[in-house]
Amino acid sequence: MSDTSQFVDPNADFDENNPLRDDAVHYPGNTKRGKACELVDNTGCALAPDECRDILAGLIENDLFGFHPFSANGGETISLERRESTHVQVGDDLYRLIVFRYQARIENF
Repeated sequence: MSDTSQFVDPNADFDENNPLRDDAVHYPGNTKRGKACELVDNTGCALAPDECRDILAGLIENDLFGFHPFSANGGETISLERRESTHVQVGDDLYRLIVFRYQARIENF
C-alpha cells in the first residue's frame, strides 16, 4: 500500500475503482420515507452483523440516505454524483463509510 497515491481523481468511476467483493454482505433496510436502502459490508472481514445493523439503523435514524437539497460543504453547487464519506469503528478497527443515495458501504482504508 505504500505506493498507493493519497490523491483521488474526482473524475474516476467509484464503482469501477471500488467493486463489490464476492463476499460482500448486504443488510437491507427502509428509510423513514419507506424507500429501500442498504448497508454493505465490503471489507471481506465478516464484521459483526449486530454492529452492522446498528450502523444501518443510525444512518436511517439520522436521515442520511437519499438526495439532499444542499451541499454538505456549504457550497452553492449540488452534485448528484457526490458520495459522502466518513469513518466508522467496528470493534477495534476503523473503516471508511461511504454513503451514496440509498446505499452505504463499509470499506477498508
